[in-house]
Parts: sequence; C-alpha cells; structure tokens
Amino acid sequence: MNDTLKKIKSGIGLSIVIPIYNERESIKKLYEKLDKTLSGMNLKYEVMLIDDGSTDGTFNELLKIHRKNRLYKIIRFRKNFGQTPAISAGFNYAEGEVVITLDADLQNDPGDIPVLISKLNEGYDIVSGWRKNRKDKAVTRRFPSIIANKIISKLTGVHLHDYGCTLKAYKKEVVKNINLYGEMHRYIPAIASWMGVKVAEVPVMHHSRRYGKSKYGVSRTIKVILDIITLKFLLSYSQSPIQIFGLAGLFSGLVGFIMTSYLIIMRLFFNQPLADRPLFILSIFMILIGVQLVTIGLMAEVLMRVYHKVQDRSTYVIKDIIL
Repeated sequence: MNDTLKKIKSGIGLSIVIPIYNERESIKKLYEKLDKTLSGMNLKYEVMLIDDGSTDGTFNELLKIHRKNRLYKIIRFRKNFGQTPAISAGFNYAEGEVVITLDADLQNDPGDIPVLISKLNEGYDIVSGWRKNRKDKAVTRRFPSIIANKIISKLTGVHLHDYGCTLKAYKKEVVKNINLYGEMHRYIPAIASWMGVKVAEVPVMHHSRRYGKSKYGVSRTIKVILDIITLKFLLSYSQSPIQIFGLAGLFSGLVGFIMTSYLIIMRLFFNQPLADRPLFILSIFMILIGVQLVTIGLMAEVLMRVYHKVQDRSTYVIKDIIL
C-alpha cells in the first residue's frame, strides 16, 4: 500500500481547502455534495472554509455548516485579500497528509476528489485537475486559457493542459514548503518544480456556474501575462538575479564600448568629427544602460537575499478562526 494512503487511513487525514468570496447561494449545495463524497471515503478529514472577506452573508451560511458538522472549520479574513492568500491560509492551517483545493462556486465537482487521491497514490506529489470539457465562454475564458497554459508549460517545463483549475491534490510536504504571493496560486505545480516534485494531471468534471457571478474578467489576461513574467523570473533567476540583469548589462556595455572605440579610432586616425554622429550618442547611451543594468542586478541580489529571510510574512489578516 502506498505510504500516503497508509498515513491517511491511520488517521493523519485529508484536508480540503476552499477559498470563498461572496458565494452565499452555493454554500449549502456545496456542503451537501462535499459531505456525500467525503462520508463515503472512510477517511478522517477536515474542511477548511476560508471566507475571503465576503459581504453577502456567506459567513452566516458557513456558521450553519460548522454548527452542523464540526469537521468544517472556518477561517475568516478581515477583508478581501484574494484567492492566493486564502489558499495560503488554508495551507498553513491544514493538518492533513493530503491537501486538496476546491472552488466554492460548484463548477468543480467534489465527486472528483477520490480520482485525485487515487492518482496521488501512484507516487505523485501533485495531481492537477484538467477541465477537459470546460463550461465557460470560449472567447473570454477558454481560448485565452489555452494560450496561457501553452506558454506557461513551455517556459516552466511543467506541462499541464489546465493551470487554472483550482481542483488539485498535494502531498503535505509540498504545501508546507511553498510561500504564495500575488496571484500565484494557479502556478503552484510550476512553483513547486524546484523541489523536484512529480506532477500528474487527470480529467475532471466542470459545471456551468449556477449561482452568483464570475470573479474574473477580460482584465485577468493582463494579470496572467504579468504573472507569467514573474513566474519565469522566480523559477530561473530568483536565486541569482544578477545572471539576467548582469548579462544584459554586459552585452549593452560591450556593444557601446565597441562602437565608442570605433568612433574614437575614426576621430584620431581619420579626422572624422563626432559631434554630429548619432552613433556616438547611442554608444554612450548603451554604456550607461549597461552600467545601470549591472547595478540593478547587484541591488536585486541583495533584495532577493532579504526576501528569502523575511518570506514568512503573512499576506493576509485573520479576523476569526472557528475550529
């Protein structure tokens, strides 16, 4: 029997982390579907309900669930910090040997949880859901997602069809060694790749949204692009940013130096004036840019070392914890 499955059955347990923001209408149905799945698995579990500053009465619905079933625990933020901090809080407080993240809008299907765990027990560290038959708008959601997934897979080397699916399963040692910032929750498999994790992907159900409205719009595309740039930097250069800034600076400085040397030779030996040569201004400009880029690289080196020392700082503020 797989070690993870042994630990789960011995009582260490399963943690379900659900970030929630203004999902009052879907909470009751979510509980019913989730409870049906979990009660049939014969495993010790806990459900971490992360109320990300909801203002529509969601917290009262969560309290009703907690009073009915004490295995459902609530972490309530003081305001809306975002999905990444909500998932990060769930990771920090989860006690299970396996941690599964799940959306609260009922588009993810709790019935797929056993499928993820089964795949995890084949020796993987992360199992990501793939919304193969996605029920979202093609132009504004599905097509941009396909392009983004291809780019992320190419840049990171972690090939997934669907980075954006919240339904994922993780071994405990993975989530306890990850610090999430910004909007990076959807890229956890890529972020964790530095640990040498084994990642798998399985097709999962995806339902049309029945309640509320989507928290994402077209503007999300811009955020995704910026996130991809950040992700590539963190994976490739976070340990030594001087490699990217310094290399660009040296290249710029070298080109500027060669052009300047050429112009000086032309002035000294061929008596050509420099004052009216745009190339001379460009060469000086490139040397200055080179110096600046190297300086930025050195400063980034210092900042990254400070970052790695203080990265335990929380990205959220908790108002209540109800266990």
